[in-house]
Amino acid sequence: MRTIKERDREVIWHPYTPMKAWPEAIAIVKGEGVWLTDEDGDRYLDAISSWWVNLHGHAHPYIAQKVSEQVAMLEHCIFAGFTHEPAVRLAERLLEILPGQMQKIFYSDNGSTAVEVAIKMSLQYWKNKGIKKKKLVALQNAYHGDTFGAMAVSGRSVFTEAFTDFLFDVVFIPFPGAEDNGESVAALESVLQQGDVAAFIAEPLVQGSAGMCMYSADVLEAYFSLCKKYNAHIIADEVMTGFGRTGPLFACSQIKTHPDMICLSKGLTGGSMPLGVTACTQDIFDAFYDEDRAKMLYHGHSFTANPTICAAALASLDLLLEDSCADNRNRIIGAHKEFAASIKGHKAIADVRQTGTILAMELKTDNPSYHTGIRDVLYRFFLGKKIIMRPIGNVIYILPPYCISNDELQYIYACIKEFLESAVGN
Repeated sequence: MRTIKERDREVIWHPYTPMKAWPEAIAIVKGEGVWLTDEDGDRYLDAISSWWVNLHGHAHPYIAQKVSEQVAMLEHCIFAGFTHEPAVRLAERLLEILPGQMQKIFYSDNGSTAVEVAIKMSLQYWKNKGIKKKKLVALQNAYHGDTFGAMAVSGRSVFTEAFTDFLFDVVFIPFPGAEDNGESVAALESVLQQGDVAAFIAEPLVQGSAGMCMYSADVLEAYFSLCKKYNAHIIADEVMTGFGRTGPLFACSQIKTHPDMICLSKGLTGGSMPLGVTACTQDIFDAFYDEDRAKMLYHGHSFTANPTICAAALASLDLLLEDSCADNRNRIIGAHKEFAASIKGHKAIADVRQTGTILAMELKTDNPSYHTGIRDVLYRFFLGKKIIMRPIGNVIYILPPYCISNDELQYIYACIKEFLESAVGN
């Protein structure tokens, strides 16, 4: 009998994968907790929550139960002119915990489209108001998704290179780094003073795909305060940072000034199903509330607010808001801090940085790019240790499901130390 990976090679084109260099995928047949089991019976420890989405562990029985119950009752319903309990309840519960004055929830299907919706909301808001504001501002090296609007507000990189000529212009300000000297904040104010900025978008506190680059809450507060001062929308892309990754439920909860729109996805359903959310203030919504149909928001897709997926998100929220989940996040944060201190100053490491449950280590290399040769060396090393890591160039990071045990964390740490020692030896 042919294996799954043999069949896969003939029919599948994998994302973010150089197919000639990596023609054979590992075929996963089962998940449980932090472990994934392949068709050969080998188990892999998922140290990155399977692309940062899995909060509570794979195949969580409670989420599976709630999804099963919902499928048996109502699996799908058109969401234009119709509604259903899971979508309404999920919106109610999200609005209860989101920071700021969020009043409305708009559903989409993933993080990239959640960003697309926020961009469209902002640009059309000003158009509906009859105010000429069309400029968008973002941080250098940002990543907000792979659809065209999301790519446009992402830093120009290997991710966007093939499409640069088709992307609309965006003003990029310098990334502040851990110790900002004021250049980034001053750059934002300089742009805002021109009076034509529709919105500023940022990944609060942590730029994920840029290499888990981190900056302070003080800088984030300065950004948001300036946007309020100059009447520009604030779009917080919490697709990765949301649902406890930075410690609190949302990164924006750590500052006083709140955004006008918040984009969510990834951990929204506990990693079980694709769902995107763009939350907004009443002021944003009111700009579209008009008898003139030209002013309505023209966006949607066939699976908007799918009831089965909403049920998964509600189940994930149940688990997230349990005291035990907060305890687990705090435990992970403490373990990360201890490990980070133990390797700080290691000869093979250029930088160690942590925000909440996210720990990143930047390795020294002569070529610190996304395609650096050390990336594949790292990836293969950890696969050999039966750990799923997906280095971003020369940056390795741990972003685990909250159910990970101390022993499992210590195993990951030990393997990282083993690699560091081998790197020094070579």
